[in-house]
Order: sequence, then C-alpha cells, then structure tokens
Amino acid sequence: MSTTERPRILVVGGGYVGLYAARRILKKMRYAEATVTVVDPRSYMTYQPFLPEAAAGSISPRHVVVPLRRVLPKAEVLTGRVTTIDQDRKVATVAPLVGEAYELPFDYLVVALGAVSRTFPIPGLAEQGIGMKGVEEAIGLRNHVLEQLDKADSTTDENVRRKALTFVFVGGGFAGAETIGEVEDMARDAAKYYTSVKREDMRFLLVDVADKILPEVGPELGKWGKEHLEGRGIEVYLKTGMDSCVDGHVVLNNGLEVDSNTIVWTAGVKPNPALARYGLPLGPRGHVDTQTTLQVQGSDYIWAAGDNAQVPDVAARKAGVENAWCPPNAQHALRQAKVLGDNVVSGMRGFPQKEYSHANKGAVAGLGLHKGVAMIVMGKMKIKLKGRLAWYMHRGYHGLAVPTWNRKIRVVADWTLAMFLKREVVSLGAMETPREEFYEAAKPAPAPAAKTGAPAGSEKAKAS
Repeated sequence: MSTTERPRILVVGGGYVGLYAARRILKKMRYAEATVTVVDPRSYMTYQPFLPEAAAGSISPRHVVVPLRRVLPKAEVLTGRVTTIDQDRKVATVAPLVGEAYELPFDYLVVALGAVSRTFPIPGLAEQGIGMKGVEEAIGLRNHVLEQLDKADSTTDENVRRKALTFVFVGGGFAGAETIGEVEDMARDAAKYYTSVKREDMRFLLVDVADKILPEVGPELGKWGKEHLEGRGIEVYLKTGMDSCVDGHVVLNNGLEVDSNTIVWTAGVKPNPALARYGLPLGPRGHVDTQTTLQVQGSDYIWAAGDNAQVPDVAARKAGVENAWCPPNAQHALRQAKVLGDNVVSGMRGFPQKEYSHANKGAVAGLGLHKGVAMIVMGKMKIKLKGRLAWYMHRGYHGLAVPTWNRKIRVVADWTLAMFLKREVVSLGAMETPREEFYEAAKPAPAPAAKTGAPAGSEKAKAS
C-alpha cells in the first residue's frame, strides 16, 4: 500500500463502475496529480452478461473476468473490504483478506459496490440455492448440472434419478431466462453421451412471480421467449413463487411440488448491504441517493453510480416520465462510469460537474446457441428481433462491450472454436474440494481398536 502524500481517490468496488471509473480517472489525470486506490474483495472484475455462456461451457470462465492489476497498472489495488467510512475524518476502514483491519485516508470517494442477489426468507433456500452473480457460481452450476447427469446415469434408484434430473430456476428476467436457456442447451448436448439419460428424462422449470418473462425486451418479445422455452420442453410458471425447498423438496405456491438437487436463484438484485454502514443518504430501497451529476446528495467529494446508486434518469424525465430512475443494467453502468470519472477529475480541479443523461438503446438476450431476442431503439423506432439474428446481435454487442482487447479476442476465439469443435461436457466437481483426495491418502491411520479381553498382567486382570 502506498504512503504517498498526493490526494487519494478511493474507489470502493472493482466491478463495472469501479473498473471503468478508475480507468477514466487515470486516463484524464495529469502525471502524479493523485493516487487512485481500488478496494474489492476480488482481484478481478466479472463481466456478468457472459455468466450464462460460461455456465454452459461456450466461453472459458477465465475469459469473463478482467484482472484489476493488469488493467489498472497505475492504480493501487487492495484486495479486501471497506467496512466503514468516517466522512468527518475522510477515513475508510479496510479489512484485508488476512491480517488486521487498518484505516485508509482519502480525499475523494467513489462508491461502486454494485448489487447482491435479492433473496427472501424461504426455508431451505440458503442451503440448497445456487446464485448467478459471480464466475465461481457459473462454474459451480456447470459442474453441478453435469454431475447430476452422471448420478442419474449410474443409479438404479428411480427417486434418486428423478431428483437429479429435475432443474428449478427461480426468476424470469435476463439472468434467469438466459441461464436456463444455456444450461438446457448444454444438458441436451451432454445427454448424447449417456446411455440411460435422454433429454426427455430431464425436467426444467422456470418460476417467476411476475406475469411475464424478459420484461426488459417488452411484452411481445417476452411472450415469444416464453413460447420458445416451452417449445424446448421447459415448464414456465408465471405469477408463481416458491414457498420452500428444504432438502431439495420444492414447494410452489400454485400447488406444484417436485424434488430437485438443482435450485438456481436469479430473482433480482438489491444494493450491497454494506452501504448501510457508510453513513450515506439512501433511497427507499437501499440505493445511494445521487444527483444528476452522480455526486451523492449533500456532498461535493463523494460520487456513486451503477447498481448501488439511485441515479435520476434525465432522458426519461425530459420525455415526461416523473420520478424515473436509471435501471440497474450494464448499459447504464458503463456510461455512468465514464461521466463519473470525468466529474471526479473536474471536482478535484474545481471545475463544474457534468450531468449524466442517456436514452435507452435497447436490450439483447441469448437463450442458448443460435437463439435469442433483441430490441434495438433507434430514435422513436423500436426494432424487434428474435431467433438466430437476435442471437448474433447479442453476441456482437457483448463482444464489443467486454473490457479490454485481450478479453474481446479471447471470447471471439472461444466462439470461433465452438463452430468447429464439440462442446466439452465433462464435470470437474472435484475442483470445489481439490484437497479431499489427498487428505484421504495422507490423514493418519486410525488407532487399532482395543481388544475385548484384558491382556495378561493388566491392572484389570490383576483385580480379577
């Protein structure tokens, strides 16, 4: 950690906003004008739109993450968590991965913690659920699903087999629809290599409390997406919630009950709970309340953006929509980060702040190989696409949006190789417990059991 006397710009969070804002600040800043410090529990940024494809094996998991130290060579990158912020003293408390927590002074603060999975107190969810917010979860889901096929192919117990081949996904937004589409595609391909597992033996369920899926692309394309998934044998239950899933016994509030080893939770996100300890003004749902300049309300040295911020949607308000806020998506986060970076440098130099305004350009979603939906907004015109062409739009947009040319090239290389080579369908579930086999080989042998009879000459024998 640097002990420089230069002003410190502290960026809390190394996700979308944190990474792009830090890059922008470093690009705009004069040499030695300030020190940029990024603090995050992970040493990399995850490009979340690619997690469903990583879970399906279409992209290497390493290619959906961007190492912070490599992309931000002129910044300090600290692996840890900012637990508290003292605004009066301008000091943050950092808890590193190991060792004691310490205080870190700052002059300017960027809050970019992002969001976490929004969950509810459903019995069994914490023990049985699998999220889709990080690359670790995507890898775990892929290994888990393939492991279930292995189990089903190796057992003669019909109950075990049925439970292994039932997959429940809760949440019908982009994350849920894309993930179930990609995973079903992978499972369908994998079934070709099993002697006693066919696609007809599997059961996929998509559950959502809303009355439609894929709301981001509008009702027409959402309806098509639902019909498309149902055409692939996926059961879609709308206006339906999950009451419990204790020990994998899933109970839906429409009366349906199934047993499943795989329960994937993608039912929305919420701001990081750590924000409550920072003493910042929060909106009704826990977001940091910001001005149109991305400055936190009541402050001239703190900025916030992305999923953890409540940012006024200037473009929507100009169009007549009252109390409009920017939605928590990558499209806004990327553009907010650039404006935020410029404003931090301007604020440091005493220049006026720039207002953030961006009109929605549409949305794209992939539902598996060669399948997708897309809505492109061009002025007052909306172009709606579905099927293979929408899938090309999905890959084209995200291929350009993923950070750094290094990652763009690697992702395109993965896609290109997949055109000529078959998908890998091997489960590496042992990666989650890599030391287990070695431990079994190296652990001390158990002490021999004591004999039932007392040996000659023992105290017990003498006493008798």
